[in-house]
Amino acid sequence: MESPSTGETTRIAARASIVDSFKGCGLSGVRIDKEELRRRLLMPQYLRFAVRDSIRSKDPTAGESHFRNRVEENVEPPEAPMVVFINPHSGGRHGPVLKERLQQLISEEQVFVLPDVKPHEFVRYGLKCLEMLADLGDSCAKETREKMRVMVAGGDGTVGWVLGSLGELIEQDREPFPPVGIIPLGTGNDLSRSFGWGGSFPFVWKSAVKRSLHKAISGPVCRLDSWHVLLSMPVGEVVHPPHSLKITDECVLDEGLEVEGDLPEKVTCYEGVLYNYFSIGMDAKVAYGFHHLRNEKPYLAQGPISNKLIYSTYSCTQGWFFTPCSSDPSLRGLRNILRMHVKKVNCSEWEQIPVPSSVRAIVALNLHNYGSGRNPWGNLKPEYLEKRGFVEAHADDGLLEIFGLKQGWHASFVMVELISAKHIAQAAAIRLEVRGGEWKDAYMQMDGEPWEQPLSKDYSTFVEIKRVPFQSLMIGGG
Repeated sequence: MESPSTGETTRIAARASIVDSFKGCGLSGVRIDKEELRRRLLMPQYLRFAVRDSIRSKDPTAGESHFRNRVEENVEPPEAPMVVFINPHSGGRHGPVLKERLQQLISEEQVFVLPDVKPHEFVRYGLKCLEMLADLGDSCAKETREKMRVMVAGGDGTVGWVLGSLGELIEQDREPFPPVGIIPLGTGNDLSRSFGWGGSFPFVWKSAVKRSLHKAISGPVCRLDSWHVLLSMPVGEVVHPPHSLKITDECVLDEGLEVEGDLPEKVTCYEGVLYNYFSIGMDAKVAYGFHHLRNEKPYLAQGPISNKLIYSTYSCTQGWFFTPCSSDPSLRGLRNILRMHVKKVNCSEWEQIPVPSSVRAIVALNLHNYGSGRNPWGNLKPEYLEKRGFVEAHADDGLLEIFGLKQGWHASFVMVELISAKHIAQAAAIRLEVRGGEWKDAYMQMDGEPWEQPLSKDYSTFVEIKRVPFQSLMIGGG
């Protein structure tokens, strides 16, 4: 299947400077007229009401009456029809005031608060309503659907949720794929940084929101690789995966790589799509504990800065920095439980990659940004790339960069970019096989959403990651 096409796309720069990061948040001297902005974004009333009613009733035909009863026959579509999804739990709980501001700038019907309106409901009922009206001869609905752009006000997990839902359009041959821009409200905001929208929500947020919407109207369209994740485990293991992983009956591992040992009679499988990274090990364990701490004590979640301070403090209590040899097995190297196979650049065969004994976290990274804008893979010299058989990394190159983190001190030096992480491989596909033994569970993380993964002594748990045969479209904010 080919990538979605909306004309020419742009490849973004690998890293954004600090100045660009602030500019991405909307700190610019150009004055934007509020009414002019609204005129360029606002869908005609009958289409707004048609989409709203279709989503509310979960029926794409529910909005047809607004088309039949419209007052004006020849209504022109806006220059850049746009909807916005807001995660009210991101960005220090700024959701309610941000929602009000966005409704003032666009309209109530074009602003969706998660999870009141879920992204897949917009795709299945809202966009489908526009497509059905277009089939009835409504040229305004047709152009509105074709020009549609989406903004997401939230963190990396929220952006991934929206992108994954929009992926249904490609699977159902319902192109074009609406390009997506970002208002960064999360803690890390690595997707936002990667596409020029900045790393944090600025203090002068009212004007910044207006500038973000303005940039999203005409920002360049960039491509982003998407990766299918399949998680297979023995039946009976209780797991609470992130919302980006859904249970599935289709559970077929790549037949090109035989599984060693016995397989259970029955398995439970989850699948989803990642855009930023997948990790297993100590970094995911720290993230898991931090998320639980924040949910139990929401007053701690006052914004990205306080989140990062709490996260750093919490990581020091989890054995990330000091791990005596006699400590619990869960704090030791991953090679005790993990076997890894990859397909390398321009290679169709699986190859087993040794897991270094010192590594306690392994990350498969799609972007240049990780952990709030760090670049753990590093800017590698051509000679080193050639020596290792690597190629220059990009978000649309069809490859994941796999690296390891040893312990807290090593991770700290990597995160301040004094050193690079331990390079393991570049891969077009990955299979991780995990088996317990002394380990009762492992910790995994996908696009900022961690979970505790129970392990079996008798049977392996598998994670298989392969590139989705189409790319998502992002709006460049830089």
